[in-house]
Amino acid sequence: MKKILRSGYTTGACAAAGVKAALILLTTGEAVDAVGITALDGTPLKIPVAHVEKLSDGLRAEVVKFSGDDPDITNGASVFTTVRKIFGDEIIFRAGVGVGHITKPGLQLPVGEPAINPAPRQLIRNVAAEFNIGGLEVEISIPAGVELAKRTLNPILGVEGGLSIIGTTGVLLPMSEEAFKNSLVPQIDVAKAAGFDELVFVPGKIGETIAKQLNFPDGAIIQTSNFIGFMLEAAAERGIAKVILCGHIGKLAKVAAGVFHTHNRVADGRLETLAAYSAAAGLPACEVQKILDANTAEDAAQIIAANHLERVYKTIAARASLRAERYVFGKLKVKTILVDYAGKILGTDVAIGVLEMRSISFRRGD
Repeated sequence: MKKILRSGYTTGACAAAGVKAALILLTTGEAVDAVGITALDGTPLKIPVAHVEKLSDGLRAEVVKFSGDDPDITNGASVFTTVRKIFGDEIIFRAGVGVGHITKPGLQLPVGEPAINPAPRQLIRNVAAEFNIGGLEVEISIPAGVELAKRTLNPILGVEGGLSIIGTTGVLLPMSEEAFKNSLVPQIDVAKAAGFDELVFVPGKIGETIAKQLNFPDGAIIQTSNFIGFMLEAAAERGIAKVILCGHIGKLAKVAAGVFHTHNRVADGRLETLAAYSAAAGLPACEVQKILDANTAEDAAQIIAANHLERVYKTIAARASLRAERYVFGKLKVKTILVDYAGKILGTDVAIGVLEMRSISFRRGD
């Protein structure tokens, strides 16, 4: 019998659950042992609460991270959320022990901010709004995070002092590679059954949000995660005529370099790709070196913009399309849309005039 993999919940969902438990204790005096929250994608989550207590200056809850069948290094770690009332209506986020701070540009948050990503912040705001009690200071701590962070890319990316509080929706889906790959393919079968022979492949939430903003049909938008090559092969086998790759420059620059499993532990040449194509477009050597020394693709994009070399993205998009078509031996046509975190289309070889270099404003749910 095929094993059904269990989903879990993110560190951001743990923190949000801790906030809810603390606010229930504050408003009702009841110390609950579980709370219900709604993930940003609408999924209901019931999360156990290990402990909740009143402090001299606030309240604190402990939630133990559960990753389901995802091989997540934070599984079993305690996430402590301390909540304090403050004047006004704002929610201020603080990093406690084991939660890092942003030290380099190019990430989703400015330098100096606690490494509590936008989606967990929104999840916490949603929970706080249920109580309508005004301003809060929310401090998140993961004591084990000091050591766990050493096993991540955080120090390289510029998150120092601990882990990031992450998550796109709050739901943690199992990422066993073979099982996850096999779970992605039925999307293509469903889309084909619905009459679609042109699909939009998105590696994650950024690409999905952009694709929807561009009014691509929901039924044609296919999540690939890091397995772009595998999904291209699956589409070709099923007679799909055309695929549009739509995603962040940091992912799809790898495809332009011939990398079709885009997890950074498997292959990572995004900065080298951006540097090479920028050099070919005339970027001076000293600026090329800055791209190679950059922290992230977003950081590199700032260097490209400063040198007014945005035309390079169209070349990279066309190259990604070419490499993808070669990967499936020309069995389907491929076009590419490259975007950044802010929702701006950096470059595309899609032959739609209104699409090219269009800016799209949206609030990311990650």
